[in-house]
Amino acid sequence: MKVLVAGGAGFIGSNLIDALLAEGHEVVCIDNFFIGTRENIAHLKDEPRFKLYEQDLTELEALKAIFQREKFDYVFHMAANSDIQASAEKPEVEYKNTYTTTFCILECMRLYGVKRLFFCSTSAVYGDAQGSQVNELFSPLAPISYYGSCKLGSEALISAFSYMNDLHSLVFRFPNVIGPRLTHGVIFDFIKRLRQEPGQLTILGDGRQCKPYLHVSDLVECIMRFKDQVPAGVTTYNVGGSTQSTVTGIAEIVCREMGLKDVAFHYTGGRGGWKGDVPVFAYNLDKIHAAGWQATMTSDEAVAQTVRDVL
Repeated sequence: MKVLVAGGAGFIGSNLIDALLAEGHEVVCIDNFFIGTRENIAHLKDEPRFKLYEQDLTELEALKAIFQREKFDYVFHMAANSDIQASAEKPEVEYKNTYTTTFCILECMRLYGVKRLFFCSTSAVYGDAQGSQVNELFSPLAPISYYGSCKLGSEALISAFSYMNDLHSLVFRFPNVIGPRLTHGVIFDFIKRLRQEPGQLTILGDGRQCKPYLHVSDLVECIMRFKDQVPAGVTTYNVGGSTQSTVTGIAEIVCREMGLKDVAFHYTGGRGGWKGDVPVFAYNLDKIHAAGWQATMTSDEAVAQTVRDVL
């Protein structure tokens, strides 16, 4: 089938494209390289089943033209501003790149009769649940970051468009996803800082922030497994591993994998690393486990593998 991967030059999107091509699909990538990089898809330049449009997904008329020309069977919506800290000073970044992209994609699906959608949502829609295990029916959903709010708004749009247009929509709410082609985040930052100053490391917050980390290979395998098992309407899953990693634990893993000893950790203090950071998070994964999927790596194993991937 012919599929659109919106935001396909990004970290997760580019890994998904590799899997889709390996399964024999024709892939069209639309990306404006706001977060994604040309390096992530450089290996596909001679792939005959891959096509790239360098295009802003919020430019509706241009997007309509692509939908009309390509006639997609499936849309994988991976486009967003995934760097939560970067949008703290400019909320409009999230409104445009996370929320408006969703509306424009859904409107094009409506106009051109595309019925199947995958949407990458986030654990950030749950807000700060104070470490409670949240399942897909948890309420109230009260995001504390602009990113989380625009992802939740996107889920609302998907719900309405799915009902009004008989879409088959699969929504994954996943935590911190890590692995090769990483462009930002705690692991990326720690490696960068330790390369500059191998003897010391500044850690935001108190280091006890504790969250699940999921390797991108596990996430992509889960998307590929479930993408064709979606009834009409919206199907939502929490997707992640059953364990968590602390920030201090991540720093220790990074130091170990880099062969660094006696690194001095300096903490900025406070419960969270920055405004909008959820310090402690835990998933209830009963639904996805009952459907037959579990992550192959623990959170710490995913961190260690990612450090090796980046190095």
